[in-house]
Amino acid sequence: MTVQSKFATLSMTCHEYVHPWTTSCTEAQAGLILHAIQDCLRLYVTVYTLALLMKGRIPRLIDIKRLILGVLQSSAFLTMSAFSYSFFACFLRNTIGHFNFLTISFIPSFLSSVCSILIERPSRRSLLCLYVANVATETAWRMAVARNYVSPIKYGAVLIFGISSAILMYYFRCGQHKDEDNKNDSMFDLLRFVVGPYEENNYAEMRSNQRADTFYRQVQNAPDHVVDPNSRYSRSHSITKKKTFLHALTQALKVYKRLIYQIKCGARKNVCPHPFSCLYYVMSGGVKQFSVGFGLQLCLKLLLNAKRIIKRPKHIKSVLCNKSILSLGLFLGGYSALFRLISCLLRWSTGRDSPLFALPAGLLASTTFTQYPDNTVALYVMWKMLQRTYSIAVKRGFVSELPGFTIFLYALSTATLFHAAIFEPTNLRPSYWKFLHTISGARIAVMSRDQLDIYGLNTTKSLEEVLKRTHTAAVINQIQF
Repeated sequence: MTVQSKFATLSMTCHEYVHPWTTSCTEAQAGLILHAIQDCLRLYVTVYTLALLMKGRIPRLIDIKRLILGVLQSSAFLTMSAFSYSFFACFLRNTIGHFNFLTISFIPSFLSSVCSILIERPSRRSLLCLYVANVATETAWRMAVARNYVSPIKYGAVLIFGISSAILMYYFRCGQHKDEDNKNDSMFDLLRFVVGPYEENNYAEMRSNQRADTFYRQVQNAPDHVVDPNSRYSRSHSITKKKTFLHALTQALKVYKRLIYQIKCGARKNVCPHPFSCLYYVMSGGVKQFSVGFGLQLCLKLLLNAKRIIKRPKHIKSVLCNKSILSLGLFLGGYSALFRLISCLLRWSTGRDSPLFALPAGLLASTTFTQYPDNTVALYVMWKMLQRTYSIAVKRGFVSELPGFTIFLYALSTATLFHAAIFEPTNLRPSYWKFLHTISGARIAVMSRDQLDIYGLNTTKSLEEVLKRTHTAAVINQIQF
């Protein structure tokens, strides 16, 4: 096969490429609209309803109105994105009289993305931009690896996550975690949950040591045989000598409480912003986050395997014994414990506290990401770091704000993804290919790629491989009313 220049033109019609199932552009686009509307409404009804339920309160009338308007607006945005892609592809073909390497997918997708994102609410544009930029970054890297421009980097995701999270933690400790409306960014809410509120900017000045001081006085003034002044196990209940299970459990609980109280009473530097001892601070963070991560992973595994467990209850043993359910817990617990440990060690060694301690603490704590090396998480943290850095630079006057940059980045990222979906879908994230396949009613797979192999990207072979890998088919899904 002769590989043509990327500037080579193709004389095929839009019927031969964009919509081979019908000769009419209008009919093809109408069918796409009808199918996309159904899937978009189904998707956003689920998303917005879950978001409303997670608020934990009975929905008011105004909440219902906002839900309906949000569903309609977001559905219109996604439907417009699906419909206008094929519209611009046909429009460009009929206008210039041929296809070329860019008008086949990249330019139509860029134009459709600009039109569609303007329909979506401005408050959601940044979130959508971050998501597609995340996926586009991974796709661009895979394309570069496939062309032998770069080589895969071992633990590359860990390195990206480590640098990005360390910088974000530095911003968190400097108080640079407010957005334009002086509200906390959701990423910093997550960081606060993982490492605790005590590492936040100026927490040492704002906190009150009353809780810790009261605790120390209670323990120091309590008799040796009293574990906790507020304990429900009084002296009259502890005089029994019977070695019953309940008695043994009670004694074990008392020993546990005494041990925890002794750890709490350990050494703590005055510059440390947390109450109780540094050892307790490190241990409590690690145990809490491990429990959260383990619980989430376990629940997810049980939900995904619910059908198999119902049919074969013995299958639950293989789920519980799977080491993968520990990965998220080890990462979250290890990150929290290591970050707190390094921060406290630096405060002990220097006799002061500094936001700069977040950099080495964040880097070393990120080594636990090897237990949960997820590219999506690493790239999301990286883009959040870049977004916050840009916002800080604009706020301080280091750079000028670029009007419409969010829209441009969204359109550029989406165009990259659609370009890959047509020419080299094997380099696309499988979940995103399935998303395009569902929204388009499989039309993204039916679009003819026979003449695209001249560009030397093995397009038809790549399509066959991704269809097999993702268990999708090149058959248009019928519209169901």
